[in-house]
Amino acid sequence: MNFELKRLDLATAAAEKCDALLVLVSGDSCAGKDALSVLVDQALKAGDLETKPGKLLQVYRAPGLACTRAVLLGAGDGSAKQVRQAVAAGVAAIKSSSVKRLAICFADAPTDDGVRAALLAVTEASYVYTTTKSKPEGRTLNRVVVGVANVAARKPQFERAVAAVKGIEYAKEWANRPANYATPTLLATAAKALAKYPRVDCSVLGPKEVAKLKMGSFMAVAQGSDEPLRFIVLRYHGAAKAQAPTVLVGKGITFDSGGISLKPGADMDEMKFDMSGAASVLGVFRALAELQPAINVVGLIPACENLPNGRAVKPSDVVTSMSGQTIEILNTDAEGRLVLCDALSYAERFKPRAVIDIATLTGACMIALGGVRSGMFSTSEELATALLAAGDCALDPCWRLPLDEEYAEGIKTNFADVANVGARAGGAITAAKFLQRFATKYDWAHLDIAGTAWKSGPAKGATGRPVGLLLDYLLAQTPSK
Repeated sequence: MNFELKRLDLATAAAEKCDALLVLVSGDSCAGKDALSVLVDQALKAGDLETKPGKLLQVYRAPGLACTRAVLLGAGDGSAKQVRQAVAAGVAAIKSSSVKRLAICFADAPTDDGVRAALLAVTEASYVYTTTKSKPEGRTLNRVVVGVANVAARKPQFERAVAAVKGIEYAKEWANRPANYATPTLLATAAKALAKYPRVDCSVLGPKEVAKLKMGSFMAVAQGSDEPLRFIVLRYHGAAKAQAPTVLVGKGITFDSGGISLKPGADMDEMKFDMSGAASVLGVFRALAELQPAINVVGLIPACENLPNGRAVKPSDVVTSMSGQTIEILNTDAEGRLVLCDALSYAERFKPRAVIDIATLTGACMIALGGVRSGMFSTSEELATALLAAGDCALDPCWRLPLDEEYAEGIKTNFADVANVGARAGGAITAAKFLQRFATKYDWAHLDIAGTAWKSGPAKGATGRPVGLLLDYLLAQTPSK
């Protein structure tokens, strides 16, 4: 999809040739004398248009307007959240039409976040997955014009929004693919494709290299599958080598059957989404490649399948992690933490300023927070505060959960240094406490995206979260010029 930022007010938007024009209205009147301003004002005064987000009025081939159809949208107070809600409603209203060129105009001056929210809402509402369809009916929309009064002032946020869109859609693409189209090897291929962009490089380690690193915990999960594991290392070099990188670690379980602790059959198809953490890392790197910020970032993806063949790890098995700590595996369906812990140990070699792992880790987090906020844990107040702020700004919110030491009592065992699961109560927290043991040498945060990475039901599909959150966090770390 092509995006354009253009100087448009209501008067000039009336002459904009497009298949559909979305007009966001926040005020209760419109003073202009041009055709579009008059239309908006009359609709408001007649009560046919309300400014409550989601309310809309469609007009077809209105006199004085060059667009085929105009959709007047209530945008509430003009905040990013309400703009997103309004634009989503507008795109839904025209989705059945063959709209190829769309223009968006604000009746009142938008905020920077409002411009970004509008662009993200358009792409989210119009996204169509096509990769494995024999006769794909893809997205017809191919050009979006965003109209603002001051192009120069809005350009930085516009470019940031375009980059976020590309990153989110890259993450969606790989998370939505079925497991046979997104094996660890294919996931590594997707990462290598990102190395074609400036300042990005990629290396991929196979079973022999991982064995040399003594990643016994990661290897234990992978041994139940015929698909070979891959350990993916992405690097974005935007600053001097001396600048410590931020490391992103994405859980890359490309299919999770639960292993010997087999999951129920119902909804097991959704376990293709268990590599959504890995997909988000790929998405962030796609966005960084677009923006080229002056920071250093490392992406680590331990990728494998969790399946129950004759070689699969068994409950009660004890494995030795890269850190040297031994782990009793009480439940093979708690495999995400087993692959992440070795990646967290590997992250030490980069002497990072911070490490953030992203994982569809626990159903307990989904029970606690639903699909609205991702769970966030951190050993650093500064890092936690920055992530919370980034999530709010990106409309990709998270919520901080505790790491009290008392929770670690639940993963003690008589047979190893630590067990991979505790009791059911507080399951998201005991999982985070497990990971914390392997992240003691740097500032660390853990994002549990089990409830936010994908949607079920008729709207089943990946959300691309938390690419927006992570991108905003990283860009906030860019040194001021």
